Amino acid sequence: MTAEEAIKTDVLVVGAGPTGLLLANLLGAMGVSTTLVETHDDTVQDPRAVSIDDEAMRALQAAGLAGEIAAISVQGYGSIYRGPSGKAFASVMPTGKDYGFDKRNAFEQPAFEAVLRKALARYPHVTAHFGTEMTAFEQSSDSVQATVCARDAQEQSLHARYMVACDGGRSPVRKMLGIAMQGATFEEPWLIVDLKTTRNRCFHTEVFCDPARPCITLPGPGGIRRYEFKLHPGEAAVAAVQDDFIRGLLAAVGPDRDEAFRRVRVYTFHARIAERWQDGRVFLAGDAAHLTPPFAGQGMNSGLRDAHNLGWKLAEALHMECPKDLLASYEIERKPHAWSLIRLALRMGQVMMPASWVQGMGTRALFRLLTLFPAAREYVMQMKYKPKPRFEAGFIWHTARPRKTSVVGQMLPQPVVEATDRCTYLLDDVLGDRPTLLILSKQPDIALSYDLMCRFEALGIAVLGVTPHSMNPVATTFPVFRDKSRGLSNLPYAAYVGYGLLIRRDRYIAAARPVAQLEGLLEIGRHLSPGRVVPPTTRATTAAKGADQYQAVAETA
Repeated sequence: MTAEEAIKTDVLVVGAGPTGLLLANLLGAMGVSTTLVETHDDTVQDPRAVSIDDEAMRALQAAGLAGEIAAISVQGYGSIYRGPSGKAFASVMPTGKDYGFDKRNAFEQPAFEAVLRKALARYPHVTAHFGTEMTAFEQSSDSVQATVCARDAQEQSLHARYMVACDGGRSPVRKMLGIAMQGATFEEPWLIVDLKTTRNRCFHTEVFCDPARPCITLPGPGGIRRYEFKLHPGEAAVAAVQDDFIRGLLAAVGPDRDEAFRRVRVYTFHARIAERWQDGRVFLAGDAAHLTPPFAGQGMNSGLRDAHNLGWKLAEALHMECPKDLLASYEIERKPHAWSLIRLALRMGQVMMPASWVQGMGTRALFRLLTLFPAAREYVMQMKYKPKPRFEAGFIWHTARPRKTSVVGQMLPQPVVEATDRCTYLLDDVLGDRPTLLILSKQPDIALSYDLMCRFEALGIAVLGVTPHSMNPVATTFPVFRDKSRGLSNLPYAAYVGYGLLIRRDRYIAAARPVAQLEGLLEIGRHLSPGRVVPPTTRATTAAKGADQYQAVAETA
């Protein structure tokens, strides 16, 4: 096949698991020509990941899929920690919705992936090839040339501007690049038992912190349940999957001894991360970049965060002469956060798997002591121990403000906001998919001049105002909403009333300036929106609509 006959695409995504499917959907929504190749003939049919968090749901919201995933999920479950006697000694029951969604939601991966695969049909510029293997590739200064081969078909050449390997923990692409994994492999294997039905009526996860046999049982939608049992040294995988052995384990922790099995598997968990996440025009994402023990439920969720971070950067890079710094920020930002969640999983594993009866008693005593202190109890109950999505370095612009009080680099909360007509929306639904200057002010209508608004919009940066909970919004030349659920009205954001926040497409705060210094955000805005300059005639037409512009946003939200 000649170069002229090769398939041409902007981005080649290798692997159609959750990360690859979400990335293809995000790129499709951004108008990016995308080709997805997957070795298997279909998405997964076995239950694997079973929990999705609020940050990942927000990434799905960006792809227009949060509603469909919520419809096949159980929202808002918690965890109950039990000692060897079965008595609860701690519970984690988060109620906050900092990012617009419940912090823990149960789902079935086959149904999840089916939704994401079907959604690709929305985009004629996105093509998915299942039953197709990427067998080789090489890079040049401006493209990646890959060889792909469908089953019982001839090889084809594919030219892409960029390639993203979402091809799993054993990533062939990572191995072709010679990128090593850092970290450890757990010596302790675990038995995973997925049931078709359950008699266990507990809505929440139950964690049996028993040194004799640690066990976790997790709820699922539609009356299903998963059990995970730590295996002892010398318990062979072949014997562990036998019917009598499994039913004996189930009988020890609940009423599901006689329920039908859907899947039984022995896993050895990993806590590993790739040394590099980028090699030229090739990127690693999902399990290809990091492997997380399941104790914090963050493996798949970290991959979805990768897709949300990388997707918009690839879309912008296609319009830039020198996108090196923008693309390098993917690893700079995501790798430390992914590793912090791996460490969290390891710490939680120590609670779930006490090495001795003495250690277990000490852990239970500590948790009971914490309940005596309201702040400590809140810290545990609301999952505040989970590392916040925040970047210390990358495509962000810090000021001299102390990090403890600065919101720059954080993911923007997603409150419910109220328009002047009292209609309510989740914030992201009115932000849209472009960089945004968010004016957080008691009077956003007088905080930004018409001329300066036009200069931001000329860069392709939307302008939007949010008032604190105590102030009503007033229609102006840009949309203004009230912070109805107070996500931006409490600290640390209460200290930023009277500021403009420059928000990236993935909802992270790139920079902040007082409203008197908003012009200083224009140069930063040029970095965030290099390919989005709006023609003057279009700007004039849009701005002349005045208050009607707000109504158009509200109607499409």
